[in-house]
Amino acid sequence: MVFPSSTLVRLCQCLGGNAPSNLDWMAVLELANNTLTTPLLIDLVDQPDQSIPRDVEAFVREIYRRNALRNEFLRAQLEEAVAALNERDVIPVLLKGSAILATAAPQRRATRIMADLDILVEPDQMETALRALSDLDYQSHFRTPPESRKQYIDLKRPRDVGMIDLHQAAPGPEYFYRSSGKLLEHCMPVSVGRGAAYLPTPTFQAFMLIIHDQFQDNDYWVGEADVRHLIELRDLANAAEGIDWNRLMSFAPGRLARNAIAKQLVALAELLGVDVPVDLRKGSIPRLQFTRLLLQSRFPLARWPLLAVALLDYGNYRNYRRELGADYQTDTRRNATLTLPRAYTLRHLFGLVSNHRIGKV
Repeated sequence: MVFPSSTLVRLCQCLGGNAPSNLDWMAVLELANNTLTTPLLIDLVDQPDQSIPRDVEAFVREIYRRNALRNEFLRAQLEEAVAALNERDVIPVLLKGSAILATAAPQRRATRIMADLDILVEPDQMETALRALSDLDYQSHFRTPPESRKQYIDLKRPRDVGMIDLHQAAPGPEYFYRSSGKLLEHCMPVSVGRGAAYLPTPTFQAFMLIIHDQFQDNDYWVGEADVRHLIELRDLANAAEGIDWNRLMSFAPGRLARNAIAKQLVALAELLGVDVPVDLRKGSIPRLQFTRLLLQSRFPLARWPLLAVALLDYGNYRNYRRELGADYQTDTRRNATLTLPRAYTLRHLFGLVSNHRIGKV
C-alpha cells in the first residue's frame, strides 16, 4: 500500500519522469537534497511537457552542472588510480559509484552524487595497492584496526574532490556472501582510461548494494532506505543485461537475507515501477518492512515505536548469529528458546534511530 500524500512517493514519481499535479516543490526538493538525488531530477526538467516552476528548473540544472564537473574530476582520479594499480599487477574491482563512473555515459555519470571512490583488491594485494597509491601522494586518512572483521582504508590527497575507499572484501558481513562464491566469478573486465579493472555483473552489483544498505548500513533494522541506491537498482534492471531476479535471490544464504532482498524488490516495484516477479516480493515481513518505510518517511516520530518491527525477523537474525558461532542472551524468566537483543545492540539501534543519516530516508 502506497500513501498518496507521502513526499517520498512523490519524489520517486518525479525521479521516474512524471511530476504529480499540485506538487509541493519545496518539500520534494528538500527530500531530494537530503537523499542526494537532486541531480537525478534532470530527467524530469529535460522533458518539455512537464509544468515545472522556472526556479525549480534552474536549481536542478545548476546542481546537475556542478555535480557533472565534480564527477569528471572523480573520473580522472579513478583512471589515474587504476593505471597505477595495474602497473603493480593489481586489477581492482570497482564498487558502487566507481562502477558508474567507469561505465556510464557522461550525462548519466553527472546524476550520481558520491563522496568517494570504492575500489576492492584481494587481501594479499592490499599492501601492494597501498604502495602504488602512496606513490601518487595518497595518505591514510583512516584504517580499520587489525582486529576488525572488515578491513578497509580511506586514502586522501589535498588536491582531490573525494577520497579512495580501498576495500579487501565485498560490503557487508562476510556471511551474506557464503552462497555466491568468489567475487571475481561474478565480474567482467572493463577498460578504465588506459587501465583495466573488474566490474561485477548487474545482478551481483544489485546483490552487493542490497547487502550494503540493509546490513552494513543497518537499513533493514531501522526501516530506512537509500533512494540513490534504489535508483541504481532500477537502472541496473533496465540495462541491456538486466538483473536476473531469481539468481539474485539465490545468492541469499538464509531467510534473513531473502527477506531483506524481498523488501528492496517491493520498494523497487511500488516506488519506481520496476517489473519485479510477484512471487519474489510476496512475504508478509518484507511488505511490513516496506509499509514501515512509508510510515516513517511520512511520520518521522513513528521511527521509535516501529523499531519493534525489526523483532519480527529477530529469530532469523538469531539463526544467522548462531551459524557464525556467536553467543546469545536469553531471557531466563520466559521460555528458554526466547532470544532478546543484547543491550549494546539496542543502544546501537537507538543511536541510529536518533541520528539523521545523510542520504537516508
